[in-house]
Amino acid sequence: MSEHQQGSFHRSSPLKGVAQDISQLMEKLDTNELYLEGDETDIDTTNETKASDGAQIPFSAVYMTKGFKEADVQIYITGAPIKAHVVDVERFTSTRKVPSPNIYTIELTHGEFNWRVKRKFKHFQELHRELLRYKALLRLPIPTRRFTVRRQTVKQGEPRTMPSLPRSSDHIVREEQISSRRRQLEDYLTKLLKMAMYRNYHAMMEFIGVSQLSFIHHLGPKGLEGYVMKRSGGHRIPGLNCCGSNKVCYRWSKRWLAVKDSFVTYMKPDSGAVAFVLLVDKEFTIKLGIKDTETKYGIRIENLSRTLIIKCNSYRHARWWGQEIEKFICEHAAVYLKDQRFTSFASVDEGILSKWYVNAKGYFEDVADALENAQEEIYITDWWLSPEIFLKRPVMEGNHWRLDYILKRKALQGVKIFVMLYKEVELALGINSGYSKRTLMKLHPNVKVMRHPDHVSSTVYLWAHHEKLVVIDQSVAFVGGIDLAYGRWDDQMHRLTDVGSVTRGALSPPTTTPTPTPAPTTNNNPPVDRVPDTSGETEETRNPARIRLERNGGEEEGGRMRGATWLNLVKRLQRQNLERSDSVSSSDSDWFTSKQNLLKDRLANLRKLRHLSANSDLPTPDDDSGSVRSLCPDIGQLVGQSRFWHGKDYCNFVYKDWIQLDKPFDDFIDRYTTPRMPWHDIAAVVHGKAARNLARHFIQRWNFTKIVKAKYRPVSYPYLLPKSMSTASELTYQVPGSMAARVQVLRSAADWSCGIKYHEESIHQAYMHVIENSQHYIYIENQFFISCADNKNVFNGIGDAIVKRILKAYRDKQRYRVYLVTPLMPGFEGDIKTGGGAAIQTVMHFNYRTIARGEHSIIERLRKEMEDMWMNYFSVCGLRTHAELDGNLVTELIYVHSKMLIADDRTVIIGSANINDRSMLGKRDSEMAVIVEDTGHVPSVMDGEEYQAGVFALHLRLHCFRLILGGFTDPSIDVQDPVSEKFFKEVWIPTSARNATIYEKVFRCLPSDHVRNNVDLVAFNAKSGLNTEDPAKAAEELKKIRGFLVQFPIYFLSEENLLPALSTKEGMVPMEVWT
Repeated sequence: MSEHQQGSFHRSSPLKGVAQDISQLMEKLDTNELYLEGDETDIDTTNETKASDGAQIPFSAVYMTKGFKEADVQIYITGAPIKAHVVDVERFTSTRKVPSPNIYTIELTHGEFNWRVKRKFKHFQELHRELLRYKALLRLPIPTRRFTVRRQTVKQGEPRTMPSLPRSSDHIVREEQISSRRRQLEDYLTKLLKMAMYRNYHAMMEFIGVSQLSFIHHLGPKGLEGYVMKRSGGHRIPGLNCCGSNKVCYRWSKRWLAVKDSFVTYMKPDSGAVAFVLLVDKEFTIKLGIKDTETKYGIRIENLSRTLIIKCNSYRHARWWGQEIEKFICEHAAVYLKDQRFTSFASVDEGILSKWYVNAKGYFEDVADALENAQEEIYITDWWLSPEIFLKRPVMEGNHWRLDYILKRKALQGVKIFVMLYKEVELALGINSGYSKRTLMKLHPNVKVMRHPDHVSSTVYLWAHHEKLVVIDQSVAFVGGIDLAYGRWDDQMHRLTDVGSVTRGALSPPTTTPTPTPAPTTNNNPPVDRVPDTSGETEETRNPARIRLERNGGEEEGGRMRGATWLNLVKRLQRQNLERSDSVSSSDSDWFTSKQNLLKDRLANLRKLRHLSANSDLPTPDDDSGSVRSLCPDIGQLVGQSRFWHGKDYCNFVYKDWIQLDKPFDDFIDRYTTPRMPWHDIAAVVHGKAARNLARHFIQRWNFTKIVKAKYRPVSYPYLLPKSMSTASELTYQVPGSMAARVQVLRSAADWSCGIKYHEESIHQAYMHVIENSQHYIYIENQFFISCADNKNVFNGIGDAIVKRILKAYRDKQRYRVYLVTPLMPGFEGDIKTGGGAAIQTVMHFNYRTIARGEHSIIERLRKEMEDMWMNYFSVCGLRTHAELDGNLVTELIYVHSKMLIADDRTVIIGSANINDRSMLGKRDSEMAVIVEDTGHVPSVMDGEEYQAGVFALHLRLHCFRLILGGFTDPSIDVQDPVSEKFFKEVWIPTSARNATIYEKVFRCLPSDHVRNNVDLVAFNAKSGLNTEDPAKAAEELKKIRGFLVQFPIYFLSEENLLPALSTKEGMVPMEVWT
């Protein structure tokens, strides 16, 4: 008996003597003396019943593996028989001295799975003896859990008689008797596999080469499996490549190796846990021999991440394993072995269902619905994640659509949730990923969170995990520039203010007792308030305060009545438990507590209302006075409606960066004096094979992080397994509105981020290729624009590709446009009235260096050949909007966070990669993107001529143009033809110029082309705009604004050196941090 079994006996002293007696008895049991020929066998035919249609082992079984010798291990598909055929016999030696000279090739079938094993006759004999021993042990009352469970699982009356096995050894079998011997062994094995008692025994499973991973449908075809000796080490960890490669360091361990269609894995037999996953990639190779393996009978399996050495028990065994692994991988994983376009790790896939998103409203809603439909796994990775954000807004259903509540709900349903967060340098960034991790980990044991990198041990201080992914069941994947974080949610209105009311219509007040969380909505329309049943009540009895205000036109006579109204409102809120309370996180809040948090600002609003009423008359319901009007009309609006942005979600990060993120529902800026900064972003969702590839990247990162960080090595943080491409089309959920297209997954990845041997910069190469091969136009939205290589500070060639393409069009006398939309100012905290902070100016320097300043800039290089004709080819713009806040006109830039390129209405790149070296070079920040190429086309217009445009690209470009040019409010604006002179010179250029001029006239806003140095800056700030001098005239001027597009001020501070002084902390940082 094993030491583990004996150890369990010692814990129970009364059984100690019994256990020792049985142990001695078993030691004396000689299985060689057992009969090899049994009596007539009764066969259990229950396993022959036809498998039910669609019977499968769920993918979630990969997270429930057990020790190989456990009695209740699930291996086989319910109701599916196992069929065995001995298809070949080969004699590997002519000598008579070898007792088992024949090797039998056995082909087995179980459900949809087919596989082969090779066994000698001695293996049959060993199996037979082990099963007889097992049968004998079941008759003994051994007081161990394992045998107790096995005795209980053997059905009463189940046949136990062993089938007969030929006694004669293989070396005395003549040539003409081989066929008969083959039939005998086949019959023997077939009968054994029909008896559950023996079929489920670990010795039988080892003999036929199956494990708990063998028959999981979504893991694809079954490959070779069996026990091997595995050598430790071989991982490619930056700075630790020598570890485990020397005989002094490595050790050998017995492991169960399993080959699947896109990866090789091994498991620990005692626990059944997956101990490593080696993904197939273009560097995947199999090598044999002592020269390559440094061990006798060794096999070397290598990919971009690891060199794995395994050892077999003979040269023939090693050769068989090496050949079978290579053959299986070449047959089923050929797509991963090839060099793909743009040197990407992922292939180009046809017919992928895809959908684009402009701004986070629709994106968040579809993410919420997809999360709600998750059945097995959820993968999330973000640069920043805020657990308390609401994915569906306005908030009308309590916490139901809050991210942490969704994840907790799914975790309780058994869905495994894996989250990877960028571990920031806390002195440089205040995103508090530690709080996000702690909050998520408290939700449920099914939620696992990793942070990476550890800056000291990895020596990675400068680079970040910048990708944003949400993957559902490895079948639906959201990708783009939108983090599940504060400040990201926005819609096409790009509101500047949010003081409390979603609409201005009166709503019924909430009931005085909390209601259960409503069921999620089933359509894309925003949820509506649940109006309580108030039958039998009058409006006055339900809401006396509201009636009193309405009867008096919103005004009470005398201070006493004003005070009484104030107290009435306060008491009403207190009765409903809506008074101000401290913010709480998901780990210790419930639905009702959250209701307090969502409305905790109401008393503050009422205090402001009381102050106003004490000093002046309350405005009437017809009085439109900005935020005051939204505060005052009635109790229905004060209590019954919610904000779009709660607490930290209402932000303006240029005015003030985030603080106290552990208090999510506390405001950190005054929303009554400071407008929020709208957020413009792009994302996409893909299905099927493209989603599999995005999941594969996540899995590679997760498994790599598990290796390099010791705290994640326990079994509680499992290795992740990629699903098979063969089942990628079996979608359990499809995002509404998706369309088929050709899709390829791209990334920026390196050794520090993914543990791969060579870095990948397929996003950069895709950008270059699309620009160089574009025929009519490119439209770019990007958070940064730092390019034009000088091979000193900047190395990516996107700006150079734009210059070459424009010059080619100019020389060929071809009409060609480049549209660039980028933020008017970098997104760092700083006062633009003083020129911005050092971080703002540093990024501005490199942006301007790319666009218009210096010999490497796009405009200067174009001017050398075409003078001012460059303006017919290249346009740079930003976005801005305005609103009324607390009775005052305000403006703010719209922060463009998109990372998108559209070319010729046929090709789109959407991802997380900025146009700078950090994102594009591959060795720095980690990024993800997809390139979507239309395969379905619709009639359109290009340069005045008929044109077949792609459905995906055309509709995305039309939506973006209508949004930023005002086409949604003014249908007369024609954006169909992006190249024509009429559009470019009568719509795009005039709209952006007019909007910029009006904003500067009304608000004297910065940045501005009239400010070229610090002296100009002081003079510019000294003069007031129309918004303060003549608000009525300013309002009239603002009515001329169309959309959000404004010209980019390319001459702002052009006479100043914007690089930071060496004495500043920004100046001490390496230059590549900014580029």
